[in-house]
Amino acid sequence: MKRRTFIAGLGSAAAWPVVVRAQQPALPVIGILGSTTAVASAPVVSAFMQGLKDTGFVEGQNIAIEAHWANDRYDRLPAMAAELVRARVALIVAVGNNLPTRAAKNATSTIPIVFMMGADPVQLGIVDGLSRPGGNITGVTTLAADQLQKRLQLLHDAVPTAKVFGLIINPDNFGRTSSAGRTPVELARDAVSGWRGTIEVAQARTVGDYDAAFASLAERRINALATSSEALFGSGQERLVALAARYAIPMIFLSAASTKIGGLMGYSAARLDDLRQAGRILKGEKPADLPVLLPTKFEFAINLKTAKSLRLEISPFLIALADVE
Repeated sequence: MKRRTFIAGLGSAAAWPVVVRAQQPALPVIGILGSTTAVASAPVVSAFMQGLKDTGFVEGQNIAIEAHWANDRYDRLPAMAAELVRARVALIVAVGNNLPTRAAKNATSTIPIVFMMGADPVQLGIVDGLSRPGGNITGVTTLAADQLQKRLQLLHDAVPTAKVFGLIINPDNFGRTSSAGRTPVELARDAVSGWRGTIEVAQARTVGDYDAAFASLAERRINALATSSEALFGSGQERLVALAARYAIPMIFLSAASTKIGGLMGYSAARLDDLRQAGRILKGEKPADLPVLLPTKFEFAINLKTAKSLRLEISPFLIALADVE
């Protein structure tokens, strides 16, 4: 039986609600493109979802979410971005480091993109400016790349005798991502030169590479350790904490929350609560007219129990600055 014959043959008002429901448009879909894992990105995604709710959008009610996670395999990002474009999503949210944003930008010049990253998007050529991004892209940057020198200074304040500092970088995302257009190694060397220190560099592309990186740096007898401001080192934070404890190396982490799981120190931008750009775009505003958001507050924490296990005496000055575990 043909569908049109069946509908006509019903001949009663009871059939009309069925027809109307079938003709209702599908919910607009927001595509999430993440460089790390869903678990590692959960705090950022939670803030983003709250921003949507604040602007009147709730998943399952008037929007749908389609998430694609690279799980730290950055080579997968271009294909995943292309898939979201083929799905004709209403908006792409790029989460993690700058690579999801690059992949999304290369995949579309028409679908709006909202990014959440730590690098300077102007320096990377992703937007024209912070106040007027231009094009189809806006978002949030914590400028985490610029915070590396601050983290090294705090680490030196905690371990003033340290002279050899380790730095773990991800060579798959190693560029001039700071606002001054400098690489993490350049920033680190400048920072430690102030107290006549040196930098030893190790590489890690995945969490599975952490063990070899620590072993290599331990052989070079580093006194303290930091990482570049890379999403990989946030997603693998628990493993980093465990290795720092095994090798008894004082380490500062990318998140203040690291001290809650035994990390010595953590410094990071406080979570941004005003992530409403996506909702505003869905209501008709243009990404080009929405300023890139910047952090205004920062968090610093110290775990005194871990400091004691490392035989570090943390100064009253640092303790006064920090949230203490």
